[in-house]
This record gives sequence, C-alpha cells and structure tokens, in this order.
Amino acid sequence: MDRRLFGLGAVSCAMVAGCSQAESKFKSYSGPEVTSIVVNKGARKMYLLNNEDVLREYEVDLGFAPDGAKRVEGDGKTPEGTYLIDRRNPNSSFHLSVGISYPNSAEVAHAQSLGKKPGGEIFIPGKPNDHKDRKRAARVKDWTAGCIAVKNHEIEEVYAMVQTGTLISLRP
Repeated sequence: MDRRLFGLGAVSCAMVAGCSQAESKFKSYSGPEVTSIVVNKGARKMYLLNNEDVLREYEVDLGFAPDGAKRVEGDGKTPEGTYLIDRRNPNSSFHLSVGISYPNSAEVAHAQSLGKKPGGEIFIPGKPNDHKDRKRAARVKDWTAGCIAVKNHEIEEVYAMVQTGTLISLRP
C-alpha cells in the first residue's frame, strides 16, 4: 500500500474519531467561591454571587404559574424564601440539575393544614432530556412545575460552580 494513501487514511480516521467524541457536560471551575444564589422571579434572573460580587447572571424559566410562592404540590409555582442547595444530580431527567431544600417545616405544616402535600423536587435544571418535553420547553416560557430552569450550557457552569450547602434566596 502506498505510504501517502495509508497516511491520509490514518489522518482521516483520527479526524472522524475526534469529531464523534461528545464534549463532556462536566466542567471544572477554579474561580471565586459561589457564596450564594439569588433568584429574582419577577425579572426572571438568577445571580451567582461571591459575597456581594455577581459572578454570573442567567435568564431563567420558572413554574408554569410563577406569581406567588409555592404552597402545594401541583400549583405550578416556584418557591419563595431562603433555602440551601442540598443535592446534585448528574443523572437527572434534565441535562444536569442541582436540588433546592424546599419545602421547609413551615411549608409542610401549611400544606398539611390545607389537607394537601407541599410538593418538592425543586431543582435548577437544564433542558429536558426527553425530546417531546424539550420541544415543549422551547415553545413555552415558564415551562417547569416549579423549578428554575436555565440553558444546558448554563447548568454546566452552575453545576461546576455551585457546591452543596450554598444558600439560595428566591425572591418575588
């Protein structure tokens, strides 16, 4: 076999193999610590802060009925109050997600006083992995059941930057 032909074939295979490798959703971050997260529901903005300094700002989608605080399961509202990032889900039904410690004991008691459940499973996710759900999310603003959603490349940043135990404040 001609050496040039063999060389071209080898280079072509290497290029195709390089193109087929997906970029990892797990990013690294070595900047200032994220000391808190603030979500301004009215402005549809989320801020990652290091003390008083804004490190990142994101536009967000909220629950499908975002006005007011979440009170019961299924109300489509995004919670309001102060919570903690309490878990990280690399195998989420969404691109990635970080969990929020909603509900607190007062929210559980209030829902129970109404004979209801408070809901839960509030996360900051990327877009849905399911094709049908992803198409719906692309068409509708405030498409979640109460979560604070960002774009996939943004949740990759958030996932890298935010640690479990970080304070999150959700404001009207």
